[in-house]
Amino acid sequence: MGKKGDLSDFERGMVVGARRAGLSISKTADLLGFSRTTISRVYREWSEKEKISSERQLCGRKCLVDVRGQRRMGRLVRDDRKATVTQITTRYNQGMQNTISERTTRRTLKQMGYSSRRPHRVPLLSAKNRKQRLQFAQAHQNWTIEDWKSIAWSDESRFLLRHSDGRVRIWRKEHESMDPSCLVSMVQAGGGGGGVMVWGIFSWHTLGPFVPIEHRLNATAYLSIVADHVHPFMTTVYPSSDGYFQQDNAPCHKAQILSDWFLEHGNEFTLLKWPPQSPDLNPIEHLW
Repeated sequence: MGKKGDLSDFERGMVVGARRAGLSISKTADLLGFSRTTISRVYREWSEKEKISSERQLCGRKCLVDVRGQRRMGRLVRDDRKATVTQITTRYNQGMQNTISERTTRRTLKQMGYSSRRPHRVPLLSAKNRKQRLQFAQAHQNWTIEDWKSIAWSDESRFLLRHSDGRVRIWRKEHESMDPSCLVSMVQAGGGGGGVMVWGIFSWHTLGPFVPIEHRLNATAYLSIVADHVHPFMTTVYPSSDGYFQQDNAPCHKAQILSDWFLEHGNEFTLLKWPPQSPDLNPIEHLW
């Protein structure tokens, strides 16, 4: 028989059971596939010490980061989610008699369930805006998939051609994705060079037009988009006049000339009332 790694508690129990049932060492070895030396040793340990469990897990070098050390490292991560492995290691070693390496820090974080991830981006909200978002959620909590199919989603977006995205990474566990300490607040992008701005629309049923915006988007320019692209899209996709058009609350969207236009065409589709500062609720963000 070839050598085999240390037996599990279940395998050791099978050895003891077979020997107690009257099988010889050779027959037990043939039945279970272990060497005769292993069968003899396991049964002798049980007979003399009533030992079933293996103590091999107690062998080897002692772990430098014990349970107390893991709690210390966990506090360091929660205090600064954006800390690098080097920073965590340096802070952990301060005042410690036994210092650890960055490799040990990385391995310990993995054992604790932490991994380096991009943080979720959430809008920077005021108390008033949070209340309005909650009201929107409550008003639509019973909508079915068929109800959501009736919405045409739209938005503008700027794509930067030459710019750093300022990305950061944080340490978090799998279930901590929406923990407040694991989120990054954002504001909608403003103007600036080195980019192109576009407007788009889509629904459950189809993609709509993709319109480049050559100059600054004001109420007059947006009215042209609505008249030339939104209106034919809504009347084609929702010929029964049961569609909803979604737009955010940008100033050019709320101008009086736009309000008058939507009122005039209210018999063809409905303008969805949208909560402020809610780009994360718009599924078009997953298309850009």
